[in-house]
Amino acid sequence: MNLIKELFSKKILSLIWQQDGTPYFKAKGTAAGVFSGCFPFFGFQTLLGIFLARIIKGNLALAAIGTWVSNPFTYIPLYFLNYKIGSFLLHDDENIIIQPSLIKEEFWQQGWFIISRLILGSSVIGLLLGLISGTLTYYLVKIIKK
Repeated sequence: MNLIKELFSKKILSLIWQQDGTPYFKAKGTAAGVFSGCFPFFGFQTLLGIFLARIIKGNLALAAIGTWVSNPFTYIPLYFLNYKIGSFLLHDDENIIIQPSLIKEEFWQQGWFIISRLILGSSVIGLLLGLISGTLTYYLVKIIKK
């Protein structure tokens, strides 16, 4: 297992160093990708990451790679954390995960209840993880270039 982790980390790091641009350019791309990867837009996270990286003039390839923060192994914990953060920020009862009165007439209202918390939490976690990953990328690239 350690061999797999070591090979994987070397592969990802080599992708970062092979990209053209300044450390700041690379960091912006990574941050945009990780931010986008925190949202539950399956199939569109990579497109969103590349779009945001283009807007902030970051590395497009690293933005696409950064979206891998959400993958089949991290979906459930990441989105559950996002939902809980959104619920906390909207001052919901912490014991309520889904409103118990899910009936046909209230289905769309129930969907908004869940989606609003998930998107708010995804925004907060995405900003935090994007900032952390961008900062780490910036300093790693600067250290390695020396």
